Amino acid sequence: MKHISTTPFGRRTVSAGQMQTDAAAHRALAEAPCPATPIDKWSLLNALAAARRAFGVSDRDLAVLQALVSFHPPRDLSVDEPTIVFPSNARLSERLHGMPESTLRRHIAALVSAGLIMRHDSPNGKRFARRDATGSICRAFGFDLRPLLARANEITEAAEAAHREAAELKQMRETIILHLRDISQLRGATAEAADLHRRLRRKLSLDEVKALAHDVATLATKVLPPQPQAEILSANDSQNERHIQDSNKTPSESEQYVETDECHDLAAVLSACSNSSDYAPAPITDWPRLVATADRVYPMMGIASNVWRDAKRYMGVTDAAITVLCILQRFEHISCPGAYLRSLVKKASIGSFRTEPMIKALLRGAQAG
Repeated sequence: MKHISTTPFGRRTVSAGQMQTDAAAHRALAEAPCPATPIDKWSLLNALAAARRAFGVSDRDLAVLQALVSFHPPRDLSVDEPTIVFPSNARLSERLHGMPESTLRRHIAALVSAGLIMRHDSPNGKRFARRDATGSICRAFGFDLRPLLARANEITEAAEAAHREAAELKQMRETIILHLRDISQLRGATAEAADLHRRLRRKLSLDEVKALAHDVATLATKVLPPQPQAEILSANDSQNERHIQDSNKTPSESEQYVETDECHDLAAVLSACSNSSDYAPAPITDWPRLVATADRVYPMMGIASNVWRDAKRYMGVTDAAITVLCILQRFEHISCPGAYLRSLVKKASIGSFRTEPMIKALLRGAQAG
C-alpha cells in the first residue's frame, strides 16, 4: 500500500488524534478525483489569488506556492504526469528573493493546512526523487501539487464568486457615494451624511456595505426631493394610453407570474435590459428569475424597500421588476433611482404608467448605439 506522509520531518510531536485527523485529510486529497483534462497551472494560480480569502491563505502564502509551482516543468497540471516538486529550502529561498527559511516554513505549513499542497517527507527530511532504469521518476519526496488539480473546479468557482462580490461591492459603493453627494448639499442632513461618510471610509465587508446602502437609501428617500419630470425615461407614445390594473393588488410569494399585463416578450425585455444579466445569479430564462434579479439589484441602486414594495403593489410584480431593470440599464443617467421609481409608482397608482414605452426606448437606443 502506498504510504502517505502525515507528519513533517523534525522533532515537533503531535497527538494521536491530530495524526488521525491529518491522515484522513491527506488521504482524502490523495484519493480525490482529478479532471480528465490538463489544467493550466498559471491560470489556476490566478484564480486562487482572487479566491484566497475563501481558502484562508495570504498573498505571501501564494507567493511561496507560486515558487513551488515554478519547479514543476510542464505548463499544465495533469493526472497522468508527476505532480511532486522537490526543491530544497535554499533554492526556494532564492526564488523568493531571499525569504528566511523560518518564514518559508511558516507559509508552507499554511498551504498544507489549507489543503492546497501535500507534504511527502523522506525518512531524513531531504527532498529528492528516485529514478528507474529508464530515467523516469519512480518515487519522489517533496511537495505534491495534486490538491491544486483535484480542487481546480472549487478554486475556479470561488474565484468567480469573488469577482461577482467585488463587482457588487464596487457598484454599491458608487451608488452610496452618489447619494451622499446629493445628501451633503442639503443643510439639514449634513451631520447624518458626515457620519455615513465616515463609515464608508472603513474597509467594509459586503454585508456591511449592504447595511450602509440601506441606511443611505433610507436617508435619501427622506430628505431628497422627488426626481424631476425631465429625468423620466422616454414615454412619448404612452401618454395617451392608460395602463388598467387593480391598484389594490397586493402580491404575495405564492403569486403566479405571468408575461405582465402588457404581454411583453421576455427576450425583448432582456435585450433592452442587457445589464441585468450581470447581476443574475443564473441565466434569466423565465419571469420569476427576472423578478428575482430585480429583487436582488434594487437595494444596490439605493432604492428603499418600501418604494420597491409599493412598486410591486401598484405596478404588479413583473412590471415592477421590468421597471427596476430599465432603471438599472439607464443607471448612469438617473441621479436618484429611488426618487425616480417613487414618481413612477405615483403614476401607476392612478393608472397612467406603462412599461412598454420604456422597453421601446431602450431598444431604440441599443439599435442606435
